Amino acid sequence: MNIVFINASIFDGSGAVPFSGELRVENNRITEVATYPSVVPHGDAHIIDCQGKVLMPGLVEAHAHLTWPTSVERFVPGMYLPPEDLALTAARNARILLDHGFTSAYSAGALSKTLEIKLAEHIETGGLPGPRLVPSSIEREPPNETELDPGQVMDQLRGADGMRKFVSDCAKLGAKSVKFLISGESALKPGASHELLYTEQELMAAGEQARIDHVWLTGHAHAAEAVKLGVLSGFRVLYHCTYADDEALDLLESRRDSIFVAPTIGIVQATLDTTPPPHFDMAHMKADAAIVMEHQKALVPKLRARGIRLLPGGDYGFPYNPNGRNAWDLELWVQQLGYTPCEVLHAATALGGQLMGLGDELGLLKKGYLADILLVDGDPTKDVRILQDKQRLVAVMKDGRFHKAPGMLQ
Repeated sequence: MNIVFINASIFDGSGAVPFSGELRVENNRITEVATYPSVVPHGDAHIIDCQGKVLMPGLVEAHAHLTWPTSVERFVPGMYLPPEDLALTAARNARILLDHGFTSAYSAGALSKTLEIKLAEHIETGGLPGPRLVPSSIEREPPNETELDPGQVMDQLRGADGMRKFVSDCAKLGAKSVKFLISGESALKPGASHELLYTEQELMAAGEQARIDHVWLTGHAHAAEAVKLGVLSGFRVLYHCTYADDEALDLLESRRDSIFVAPTIGIVQATLDTTPPPHFDMAHMKADAAIVMEHQKALVPKLRARGIRLLPGGDYGFPYNPNGRNAWDLELWVQQLGYTPCEVLHAATALGGQLMGLGDELGLLKKGYLADILLVDGDPTKDVRILQDKQRLVAVMKDGRFHKAPGMLQ
C-alpha cells in the first residue's frame, strides 16, 4: 500500500527545524518529500492527514542490550534468566524498543552466543516485531565484584590467536558486531575503568580478523589508553571514552570518518538517581557515576569541536535503567551535554543511520531512503521529552510497514 502523509510538520533528521510539507512512501522507500506549497503525487495512495503533527525518522539505539532482562514492562532483580526465559525476554525487549519509536538498534553485546543473531533473523523475516538489528554475540566479562554480573564467556582464550579465534567464531555464528571490554568498569570493580583488559597485540589481532571476516568491533573503553588502542586497532564504535586525554582525542579526530563515540550517560544518571534495596550497597557505584558524569560533561564539547560523531545510547536493560526508557537519553543530552533538541535528534537519526552502515539510506526523511518514520503528537524539536511517552507516537513505521498505525488504519 502506498502512503502519503499530508499536513505534516517534517523534521527530516538533518538537524534543521521542521518544515510544513508532504511525504510519499511506496513499498519500503520514501519516494517524494515536498515543502509546501509544493505537494507530492497523491494518486494510488492512502492519504494520512497529519494535522500538523511532526513526522520524523525512526530513532536508532546505538547501545542496545536486548538480552539485558529488565524493561519498562518487567522488572528482573538481577542479570540472569534461564535460557528459555531469556529468549522470550529478548523478543519482548525488541518489540518494546519498536513500540517506543526505535526502528533500528546496534547491539553492544549479548548474554548469549546466538540469541541476538536468531532474533535478528526472525525480525528480518517478519516473524517477530522489532528494530532492524546489528546483532552481537556474547561479550567478554570485565572483572567485577557485584551481583550485576553481565554474563560469563566460556573458553576465554588469550593472546593474538585467541582474539582471532573469538572474532572469527562470532562471525561464523552470524554476529555483525563483536564486543570487547578494552578497559574494566569501576562501577563493577573499584578502579577497574583505568585498567586495560587486553594488550595492544591482542587488539590489533582482533582488528585484523574483524576486517577479514567483515564484522565490526565495538569497544567499552574508559581509560585513555583503552581509547587509543580501540582507535588504532580499528574499532567502529567506542563507548564511554571517559578519561580520553589529548593524544586520544587527536587519534579519534584522525579517524573521525570511520569511528563513532557513544558517551553512554543514561546508565550514569540512572545510577545517581536510583534508590537500591537495603541489601545492595551502591555507594561506590554512585561515587564513580558522579565522577564519570563530570568528565563526560567536560569531554563531549571537546569531541564535538573536533567533528567526532557522537551517538546517544545509555546502556538500558539493567534493573534500574530498563529497556524501553531509551528516549530518556535525548533529554539527558539536552540537560547535561548542552545539545539542542534538533542536534540530539540528528544524532539519534541521521548519525544512527550511519552507525548502522546505512548512512545513504537510513536516518533521514529523504527521497530514496528507507521508510522508517514516526508521527509524533507534539514537537520533539522543542521538547524531546515528548518521545519518552509512547502514547505520543501516533504512528511507528518501519521499512514501509506500520508497526503502529494511525487510528484510521488500525
